[in-house]
Amino acid sequence: MGPIKRLRISDPHFEKSFQSLLPRKVEMSADVEVLVKSILRNVQERGDAALFEYAEKYDHTTVDAVSVRISPEVIDKAYTTIDAQQISDFRMAAERIEAFHKKRLRHLNINEPAGAMIDEVTRPLERVGIYVPGGKALYPSSVLMTAIPARVAGVDEIVMVSPRVSSTVLAAAKIAGVSRVYRIGGAHAIAALAYGTETIPQVDKIVGPGNVYVETAKRLVFGTVGIDMLAGPSEVLIVADETAVPSFAAADLIAQAEHDEDALCLIIATSEAFLTAVEKELFLQLDATTRQAIARKSIERNCVMILAHPLDKALELANRIAPEHLELMTENPEMLLKKITHAGAVFLGQYSPVAVGDYLAGPSHVLPTGGTARFFSPLGVEDFVKRISVISFTRDGLSELGKTVTRLAHLEGLDAHAKAIEMRILPDD
Repeated sequence: MGPIKRLRISDPHFEKSFQSLLPRKVEMSADVEVLVKSILRNVQERGDAALFEYAEKYDHTTVDAVSVRISPEVIDKAYTTIDAQQISDFRMAAERIEAFHKKRLRHLNINEPAGAMIDEVTRPLERVGIYVPGGKALYPSSVLMTAIPARVAGVDEIVMVSPRVSSTVLAAAKIAGVSRVYRIGGAHAIAALAYGTETIPQVDKIVGPGNVYVETAKRLVFGTVGIDMLAGPSEVLIVADETAVPSFAAADLIAQAEHDEDALCLIIATSEAFLTAVEKELFLQLDATTRQAIARKSIERNCVMILAHPLDKALELANRIAPEHLELMTENPEMLLKKITHAGAVFLGQYSPVAVGDYLAGPSHVLPTGGTARFFSPLGVEDFVKRISVISFTRDGLSELGKTVTRLAHLEGLDAHAKAIEMRILPDD
């Protein structure tokens, strides 16, 4: 593996090179879109018949109306086969995730003068679908991170789909409170959740990350159902000063790189010597990495080191990148947090690696990628409820505001709006 790509903010062509990192949108080629549209239409029109054909073609799984669903008995059996320590670890993670999201439940109440009550109530979605990837790795953690916020929000039915369902994934589903599990993946699974088939019920919203076919399908069914966000390859950005530990930074870059070959690994530092030390550590630690081939290819393709001074300039660049994961390996990182405007999740200090957030810190690890942290937020209980405005006036309360309302209505030429107010507040003849 050759030297890691390095940019210096002092270089005359830095801005052009930096711009090449932006934006990192989910790649949705025309060919992919054409194929996904065909899959969606076919499943919508033919239901289970098309779904099972695609399962055999793309998931390499033969299923029917019975075997596509994993029975509660199979899930219970899978749970009993898992090592006791793994169950304990899952439960600890689940408890922390649940505790965090319970704190996120809020109620809005606006005080108004006598004669008026303005409020907002929330109602949970009735049925949601969670997509759990099953490509190059198994992700029981993703089951916990998607299903638990839904359950805390009060969702009645949580439908999980995944192309690979190991015993650990099924055990996590049981702990998280998943209602139904189907062994189905890809764009055809998204179609089934969005439109419903004879076997798989239609949901109100689909959440969870997937490959380019899954994300394209989510984008195309949005409007028929809700979606959480459009996710791309995972990414980390480390901002470091001279107090940072090079071996820690290298370890966190590799941890991100082992996800897949497209993972983005960036580091912005105020010291050239620090970047050199991190690069040396990368080569040393990669040799001991289990998923070395994947991590090495990701580092080769997508690792960029940036020298930026002073630290405020590094933070400015970080906000422009709007990363999924942002690590502040600096002195007094808490003081810098107020300067961060765009990030999916921020990890403060030397002992807050992304890995702890991936598993059990509490917030969901389903985060916006590709710079979409500028307008998307992490998955949370808010994603599984809908808000309903509640407005109540007495005659006296309406009388106080009625004249203003009628003037505004007349201004817009909507005389019937004004009449609806006037007939309530004008004196009776």
